[in-house]
Amino acid sequence: MTDAAPRVVIVDDQALVRTGFRMILAADGIEVVAEAADGDEAVSAVRRTRPDVVLMDIRMPGTDGLEATRRILAEEAAPPRIVVLTTYDLDRYVYAALSAGASGFLLKDVTPEHLTAAVRLVRSGDALLAPTITRRLVERFAGAGARTAPLHRDLATLTPRELEVLEALARGHTNAELAARFRLSEATVKTHVARILSKLRLRDRAQAVIAAYETGLVTPGSEGRTAG
Repeated sequence: MTDAAPRVVIVDDQALVRTGFRMILAADGIEVVAEAADGDEAVSAVRRTRPDVVLMDIRMPGTDGLEATRRILAEEAAPPRIVVLTTYDLDRYVYAALSAGASGFLLKDVTPEHLTAAVRLVRSGDALLAPTITRRLVERFAGAGARTAPLHRDLATLTPRELEVLEALARGHTNAELAARFRLSEATVKTHVARILSKLRLRDRAQAVIAAYETGLVTPGSEGRTAG
C-alpha cells in the first residue's frame, strides 16, 4: 500500500459544503485535487485529475451524483473509489449508487475524524460501510421481485464454501466472525472473499451484500446455513 496522501475530488452543489470538507481533509494531509458543483463537472474533474477517491453528493441539480457515479465507473480504466454523500442513510439513491459500484456512503454531518478516516479506508480498497447498513438499504429498496428471482447464473461459479461465506457476509459478519463460524483463519476468509468478488465481478463487500440479496441467495428474515 502506498504511503502517499490520498488525492480527492469533492462534488457538491453547495460551495460551503465543499469548502468545509476541503479544510477538514487538508488539515489531515489529504490533497483535494478538484471540486465540482454537479455531475458533469465531476466527470470532467475525474478525467483531468485521476483522483484516488471521489466524495460525491448524490442529489444535485442537472446531472446528479448517481448518473455521475455510473459514468465515472464505466468510463475510467482504473476508476477512483466513490463515496456517496447524503443527508439520509436509508436513501434509494444511495442504494442505487452502491449497486452501481460506489464503495460506501457518508452522512453530511459526519465528524472530521470520521471523514478523514473514511477517505483513507476507502483508498486502501475496503468498503466504507458496514454490511449491516447495506442490508438495511437492500431490504428497504430492493424490489420484491428481486428477492424471489432465480439465482444469478454467476453464483454457479462459486464453490459451496464460497456460497456459505457470501451468505454469512451478507448477514453482516466481519472477517473475524466468519473465521470463527467456519473454523478458518482470517487469511483464508479474506481469500474466499477475494475469490467471490473476482468471480462475480464485484468491486467490494458492499456490492457483495447487495448481490446476495438481489440474487435471492439471502432473503430478509431468513435463517442462515449451518456452518460445517
